[in-house]
Amino acid sequence: MKFIDEATITVQSGNGGRGCVSFRRERFIPKGGPDGGDGGKGGDVIMAATSQKRTLHHFSFKRHFAAQNGAAGQGSQKTGRNGEDLAIPVPVGTIVSDTETGQVLKDFTQDGETFIIARGGRGGQGNTRFKTPTHRIPRFAQPGEPGLSLTIRLDMKLLADVGIMGFPNAGKSTLISVMSSARPKVGDYPFTTLTPNLGVVKHPWGEPFVVADIPGLIEGAHAGAGLGTRFLRHIERTRLLIHLIDAAAVDADAPLSRLEAINRELATYSPDLAEKPQIVVLNKMDLPGADVAAELFQMAAGDLPILTISAAANQGIDILTKTVAERLNTQPSDSENEQQPKRLF
Repeated sequence: MKFIDEATITVQSGNGGRGCVSFRRERFIPKGGPDGGDGGKGGDVIMAATSQKRTLHHFSFKRHFAAQNGAAGQGSQKTGRNGEDLAIPVPVGTIVSDTETGQVLKDFTQDGETFIIARGGRGGQGNTRFKTPTHRIPRFAQPGEPGLSLTIRLDMKLLADVGIMGFPNAGKSTLISVMSSARPKVGDYPFTTLTPNLGVVKHPWGEPFVVADIPGLIEGAHAGAGLGTRFLRHIERTRLLIHLIDAAAVDADAPLSRLEAINRELATYSPDLAEKPQIVVLNKMDLPGADVAAELFQMAAGDLPILTISAAANQGIDILTKTVAERLNTQPSDSENEQQPKRLF
Protein backbone atom coordinates (compact mmCIF):
# COMPACT_ATOMS: atom_id res chain seq x y z
CA MET A 1 0.00 0.00 0.00
CA LYS A 2 1.26 3.43 -0.94
CA PHE A 3 2.24 5.60 2.00
CA ILE A 4 0.03 8.67 2.18
CA ASP A 5 0.97 11.34 4.70
CA GLU A 6 -1.18 14.30 3.64
CA ALA A 7 -4.73 14.85 2.45
CA THR A 8 -7.30 17.62 2.04
CA ILE A 9 -10.93 16.86 2.83
CA THR A 10 -14.21 18.72 3.28
CA VAL A 11 -16.44 18.10 6.29
CA GLN A 12 -20.05 19.20 6.71
CA SER A 13 -21.93 18.98 9.98
CA GLY A 14 -25.67 18.35 9.89
CA ASN A 15 -28.24 21.09 9.54
CA GLY A 16 -30.69 21.57 12.37
CA GLY A 17 -34.26 20.52 11.68
CA ARG A 18 -36.89 23.20 11.26
CA GLY A 19 -39.44 23.90 13.96
CA CYS A 20 -43.04 22.88 13.36
CA VAL A 21 -46.08 25.13 13.02
CA SER A 22 -49.01 23.10 14.29
CA PHE A 23 -52.22 23.51 16.27
CA ARG A 24 -54.25 21.04 18.27
CA ARG A 25 -57.09 19.64 16.21
CA GLU A 26 -59.27 17.66 18.60
CA ARG A 27 -62.98 17.16 18.70
CA PHE A 28 -64.81 19.44 21.10
CA ILE A 29 -61.63 21.56 21.54
CA PRO A 30 -62.05 24.30 18.91
CA LYS A 31 -59.22 26.44 20.26
CA GLY A 32 -56.53 23.91 21.12
CA GLY A 33 -53.66 26.30 20.67
CA PRO A 34 -50.17 25.79 19.15
CA ASP A 35 -48.41 22.46 19.64
CA GLY A 36 -45.54 22.49 17.10
CA GLY A 37 -42.37 20.73 18.31
CA ASP A 38 -38.74 21.75 17.94
CA GLY A 39 -36.46 20.50 15.20
CA GLY A 40 -33.67 18.05 15.96
CA LYS A 41 -30.01 19.02 16.24
CA GLY A 42 -27.73 18.32 13.30
CA GLY A 43 -25.03 15.69 13.69
CA ASP A 44 -21.48 16.62 14.66
CA VAL A 45 -18.40 15.66 12.65
CA ILE A 46 -15.95 14.04 15.03
CA MET A 47 -12.36 13.06 14.26
CA ALA A 48 -10.92 10.17 16.24
CA ALA A 49 -7.31 8.99 16.42
CA THR A 50 -6.82 5.25 16.18
CA SER A 51 -3.80 2.97 16.07
CA GLN A 52 -5.70 0.83 13.55
CA LYS A 53 -4.89 3.37 10.84
CA ARG A 54 -1.25 3.82 9.84
CA THR A 55 -1.61 6.19 6.88
CA LEU A 56 -4.08 8.64 5.34
CA HIS A 57 -4.55 6.27 2.42
CA HIS A 58 -8.32 5.92 2.95
CA PHE A 59 -8.78 9.62 2.13
CA SER A 60 -7.58 8.95 -1.42
CA PHE A 61 -10.99 7.47 -2.23
CA LYS A 62 -13.32 9.76 -0.30
CA ARG A 63 -12.77 13.45 0.37
CA HIS A 64 -16.22 14.73 1.33
CA PHE A 65 -17.80 13.81 4.66
CA ALA A 66 -21.22 14.93 5.92
CA ALA A 67 -23.07 14.23 9.14
CA GLN A 68 -26.81 13.62 9.18
CA ASN A 69 -29.29 16.51 9.29
CA GLY A 70 -31.69 16.87 12.17
CA ALA A 71 -35.33 16.00 11.51
CA ALA A 72 -38.09 18.61 11.52
CA GLY A 73 -40.34 19.00 14.56
CA GLN A 74 -43.85 17.55 14.53
CA GLY A 75 -47.24 18.30 15.98
CA SER A 76 -48.23 17.33 19.51
CA GLN A 77 -45.00 19.00 20.63
CA LYS A 78 -42.87 16.17 19.25
CA THR A 79 -39.20 17.09 18.87
CA GLY A 80 -37.51 16.00 15.66
CA ARG A 81 -34.86 13.30 15.76
CA ASN A 82 -31.26 14.48 16.17
CA GLY A 83 -28.94 13.80 13.27
CA GLU A 84 -26.37 11.06 13.80
CA ASP A 85 -22.81 12.15 14.45
CA LEU A 86 -20.16 11.19 11.92
CA ALA A 87 -16.86 9.80 13.21
CA ILE A 88 -13.82 10.03 10.92
CA PRO A 89 -10.85 7.83 11.93
CA VAL A 90 -7.32 9.18 11.46
CA PRO A 91 -3.92 7.74 12.41
CA VAL A 92 -2.22 8.79 15.61
CA GLY A 93 0.19 11.58 14.66
CA THR A 94 -2.25 13.43 12.40
CA ILE A 95 -2.32 17.23 12.50
CA VAL A 96 -5.58 18.87 11.45
CA SER A 97 -5.49 22.46 10.16
CA ASP A 98 -7.86 24.89 8.47
CA THR A 99 -6.90 25.33 4.81
CA GLU A 100 -8.07 28.96 4.73
CA THR A 101 -6.33 30.28 7.83
CA GLY A 102 -3.60 27.69 8.30
CA GLN A 103 -4.60 27.45 11.97
CA VAL A 104 -3.86 24.11 13.62
CA LEU A 105 -7.15 22.81 14.97
CA LYS A 106 -5.96 19.56 16.53
CA ASP A 107 -2.80 17.51 16.90
CA PHE A 108 -3.63 13.87 17.59
CA THR A 109 -0.88 12.32 19.70
CA GLN A 110 -2.69 9.52 21.56
CA ASP A 111 -4.76 6.54 20.55
CA GLY A 112 -8.46 7.12 21.29
CA GLU A 113 -8.35 10.94 21.21
CA THR A 114 -11.45 12.57 19.76
CA PHE A 115 -12.17 16.10 18.57
CA ILE A 116 -15.35 17.75 17.32
CA ILE A 117 -14.20 19.42 14.13
CA ALA A 118 -17.66 20.76 13.17
CA ARG A 119 -20.70 21.02 15.43
CA GLY A 120 -24.13 20.37 14.00
CA GLY A 121 -26.69 23.16 13.66
CA ARG A 122 -29.22 23.71 16.41
CA GLY A 123 -32.80 22.71 15.70
CA GLY A 124 -35.37 25.47 15.18
CA GLN A 125 -38.04 26.12 17.80
CA GLY A 126 -41.65 25.15 17.09
CA ASN A 127 -44.49 27.60 17.36
CA THR A 128 -45.33 26.33 20.85
CA ARG A 129 -42.27 28.24 22.08
CA PHE A 130 -43.67 31.56 20.89
CA LYS A 131 -47.04 31.42 22.62
CA THR A 132 -47.60 34.34 25.03
CA PRO A 133 -50.64 35.74 26.85
CA THR A 134 -50.91 38.44 24.19
CA HIS A 135 -49.98 36.27 21.22
CA ARG A 136 -51.85 33.04 21.65
CA ILE A 137 -51.83 31.83 18.06
CA PRO A 138 -48.27 32.14 16.69
CA ARG A 139 -48.23 31.00 13.10
CA PHE A 140 -44.49 30.81 12.65
CA ALA A 141 -41.54 28.72 13.79
CA GLN A 142 -37.77 28.92 13.52
CA PRO A 143 -35.79 27.28 10.73
CA GLY A 144 -32.95 25.05 11.82
CA GLU A 145 -29.44 26.47 12.00
CA PRO A 146 -27.20 25.39 9.13
CA GLY A 147 -24.28 23.10 9.83
CA LEU A 148 -20.66 24.09 9.42
CA SER A 149 -18.77 23.35 6.20
CA LEU A 150 -15.01 23.28 6.55
CA THR A 151 -12.13 22.32 4.28
CA ILE A 152 -9.30 20.90 6.35
CA ARG A 153 -5.80 19.66 5.70
CA LEU A 154 -4.51 16.49 7.30
CA ASP A 155 -0.78 16.06 7.78
CA MET A 156 0.60 12.91 9.31
CA LYS A 157 3.87 12.97 11.21
CA LEU A 158 5.25 9.80 12.67
CA LEU A 159 5.34 9.63 16.44
CA ALA A 160 8.78 8.29 17.30
CA ASP A 161 11.27 8.96 20.07
CA VAL A 162 14.27 8.47 17.79
CA GLY A 163 14.76 9.15 14.10
CA ILE A 164 17.50 7.45 12.06
CA MET A 165 18.63 9.75 9.26
CA GLY A 166 21.43 9.88 6.74
CA PHE A 167 22.27 9.65 3.06
CA PRO A 168 20.78 6.84 0.96
CA ASN A 169 22.48 3.47 1.54
CA ALA A 170 23.88 4.51 4.91
CA GLY A 171 22.32 1.37 6.39
CA LYS A 172 19.29 2.85 8.13
CA SER A 173 16.93 0.02 7.26
CA THR A 174 19.45 -2.58 8.41
CA LEU A 175 19.99 -0.71 11.67
CA ILE A 176 16.30 -0.49 12.55
CA SER A 177 15.89 -4.17 11.72
CA VAL A 178 18.58 -5.22 14.22
CA MET A 179 17.58 -2.69 16.91
CA SER A 180 13.87 -3.49 16.84
CA SER A 181 11.32 -5.96 15.57
CA ALA A 182 10.70 -3.91 12.40
CA ARG A 183 11.38 -5.68 9.12
CA PRO A 184 11.87 -2.98 6.48
CA LYS A 185 12.94 -3.61 2.90
CA VAL A 186 16.73 -3.76 2.64
CA GLY A 187 18.59 -3.37 -0.65
CA ASP A 188 21.93 -2.25 -2.03
CA TYR A 189 20.64 0.65 -4.11
CA PRO A 190 19.68 4.28 -3.41
CA PHE A 191 16.25 5.05 -1.94
CA THR A 192 15.53 1.47 -0.99
CA THR A 193 13.22 2.85 1.68
CA LEU A 194 10.34 4.78 0.16
CA THR A 195 8.14 4.87 3.28
CA PRO A 196 9.12 5.51 6.92
CA ASN A 197 9.33 2.44 9.13
CA LEU A 198 8.59 2.30 12.85
CA GLY A 199 10.00 -0.18 15.34
CA VAL A 200 9.82 -0.63 19.10
CA VAL A 201 13.17 -1.14 20.81
CA LYS A 202 13.03 -3.15 24.03
CA HIS A 203 16.13 -3.02 26.21
CA PRO A 204 17.27 -3.50 29.82
CA TRP A 205 18.15 0.17 30.43
CA GLY A 206 14.66 1.61 30.90
CA GLU A 207 11.39 2.06 29.07
CA PRO A 208 11.12 0.82 25.46
CA PHE A 209 11.38 3.52 22.82
CA VAL A 210 10.08 3.91 19.28
CA VAL A 211 12.57 4.40 16.47
CA ALA A 212 11.76 5.59 12.95
CA ASP A 213 13.78 4.85 9.82
CA ILE A 214 13.55 8.07 7.81
CA PRO A 215 14.04 7.58 4.04
CA GLY A 216 17.35 8.78 2.63
CA LEU A 217 18.07 12.48 2.49
CA ILE A 218 20.30 14.19 -0.04
CA GLU A 219 21.53 17.72 -0.62
CA GLY A 220 18.63 19.92 -1.70
CA ALA A 221 16.06 17.84 0.19
CA HIS A 222 14.62 20.98 1.81
CA ALA A 223 13.71 22.20 -1.68
CA GLY A 224 12.24 18.88 -2.79
CA ALA A 225 15.29 17.04 -4.15
CA GLY A 226 15.24 13.28 -3.83
CA LEU A 227 12.37 12.35 -1.53
CA GLY A 228 12.30 16.01 -0.53
CA THR A 229 10.43 17.55 2.35
CA ARG A 230 7.89 14.75 2.33
CA PHE A 231 9.87 12.88 4.98
CA LEU A 232 11.79 15.70 6.62
CA ARG A 233 8.55 16.47 8.46
CA HIS A 234 8.65 13.12 10.23
CA ILE A 235 11.89 14.03 12.00
CA GLU A 236 10.19 17.02 13.64
CA ARG A 237 8.38 14.90 16.23
CA THR A 238 11.43 12.93 17.32
CA ARG A 239 13.26 13.72 20.55
CA LEU A 240 16.63 12.42 19.39
CA LEU A 241 18.31 11.81 16.04
CA ILE A 242 20.75 9.08 15.07
CA HIS A 243 22.87 10.55 12.30
CA LEU A 244 24.06 7.46 10.44
CA ILE A 245 27.07 7.75 8.14
CA ASP A 246 28.53 5.12 5.84
CA ALA A 247 32.17 4.79 6.96
CA ALA A 248 33.13 3.42 3.56
CA ALA A 249 31.86 6.61 1.91
CA VAL A 250 33.88 9.02 4.07
CA ASP A 251 35.89 11.38 1.84
CA ALA A 252 39.54 11.45 2.93
CA ASP A 253 39.88 15.09 1.79
CA ALA A 254 36.65 16.22 3.53
CA PRO A 255 35.72 13.61 6.15
CA LEU A 256 32.80 15.62 7.55
CA SER A 257 31.22 16.52 4.20
CA ARG A 258 28.27 14.13 4.53
CA LEU A 259 27.61 15.07 8.15
CA GLU A 260 27.65 18.76 7.32
CA ALA A 261 25.51 18.36 4.20
CA ILE A 262 22.64 16.71 6.06
CA ASN A 263 22.86 19.19 8.92
CA ARG A 264 22.61 22.05 6.43
CA GLU A 265 19.43 20.52 5.04
CA LEU A 266 17.95 20.30 8.53
CA ALA A 267 18.83 23.92 9.32
CA THR A 268 17.42 25.17 6.01
CA TYR A 269 14.19 23.23 6.46
CA SER A 270 13.70 24.21 10.11
CA PRO A 271 16.06 25.94 12.58
CA ASP A 272 14.35 24.06 15.43
CA LEU A 273 15.08 20.78 13.69
CA ALA A 274 18.78 21.64 13.47
CA GLU A 275 18.84 22.08 17.26
CA LYS A 276 17.62 18.57 17.99
CA PRO A 277 20.23 16.46 19.80
CA GLN A 278 22.09 13.98 17.61
CA ILE A 279 24.14 10.85 18.11
CA VAL A 280 26.65 10.55 15.28
CA VAL A 281 27.23 6.94 14.25
CA LEU A 282 29.66 5.51 11.69
CA ASN A 283 28.23 2.35 10.15
CA LYS A 284 29.68 -0.50 8.06
CA MET A 285 32.80 -0.78 10.19
CA ASP A 286 33.18 -4.39 9.00
CA LEU A 287 34.21 -3.23 5.54
CA PRO A 288 37.88 -2.92 4.49
CA GLY A 289 39.34 0.53 5.12
CA ALA A 290 36.57 1.54 7.54
CA ASP A 291 39.00 1.85 10.47
CA VAL A 292 41.15 4.36 8.62
CA ALA A 293 38.10 6.33 7.54
CA ALA A 294 36.81 6.38 11.14
CA GLU A 295 40.13 7.79 12.38
CA LEU A 296 40.06 10.56 9.78
CA PHE A 297 36.46 11.34 10.67
CA GLN A 298 37.18 11.49 14.41
CA MET A 299 40.22 13.72 13.89
CA ALA A 300 38.16 16.14 11.81
CA ALA A 301 35.26 16.06 14.31
CA GLY A 302 37.46 16.96 17.27
CA ASP A 303 35.64 16.48 20.59
CA LEU A 304 32.38 15.38 18.96
CA PRO A 305 31.50 11.91 20.33
CA ILE A 306 31.36 9.27 17.60
CA LEU A 307 30.00 5.73 17.87
CA THR A 308 31.10 3.02 15.47
CA ILE A 309 28.94 0.06 14.53
CA SER A 310 28.25 -2.54 11.87
CA ALA A 311 24.52 -3.05 11.58
CA ALA A 312 24.99 -5.88 9.07
CA ALA A 313 27.37 -7.74 11.39
CA ASN A 314 25.39 -6.74 14.52
CA GLN A 315 28.43 -5.10 16.09
CA GLY A 316 28.16 -2.20 18.54
CA ILE A 317 24.34 -2.28 18.54
CA ASP A 318 24.05 -2.80 22.31
CA ILE A 319 26.29 0.18 23.02
CA LEU A 320 24.27 2.33 20.64
CA THR A 321 20.98 1.19 22.15
CA LYS A 322 22.21 1.88 25.68
CA THR A 323 23.46 5.34 24.67
CA VAL A 324 20.11 6.19 23.09
CA ALA A 325 18.18 4.92 26.12
CA GLU A 326 20.29 6.94 28.54
CA ARG A 327 19.87 10.11 26.47
CA LEU A 328 16.10 9.64 26.34
CA ASN A 329 15.93 8.99 30.09
CA THR A 330 17.58 12.33 30.86
CA GLN A 331 15.93 14.40 28.13
CA PRO A 332 12.47 15.93 28.75
CA SER A 333 9.74 15.17 26.27
CA ASP A 334 8.96 17.87 23.72
CA SER A 335 5.27 17.50 24.54
CA GLU A 336 5.79 18.99 27.99
CA ASN A 337 6.26 22.42 26.43
CA GLU A 338 3.74 22.16 23.64
CA GLN A 339 0.70 24.40 23.73
CA GLN A 340 -2.72 22.96 23.13
CA PRO A 341 -4.21 24.03 19.79
CA LYS A 342 -7.39 26.06 19.77
CA ARG A 343 -10.73 24.34 19.30
CA LEU A 344 -12.88 25.51 16.41
CA PHE A 345 -16.63 24.93 16.37
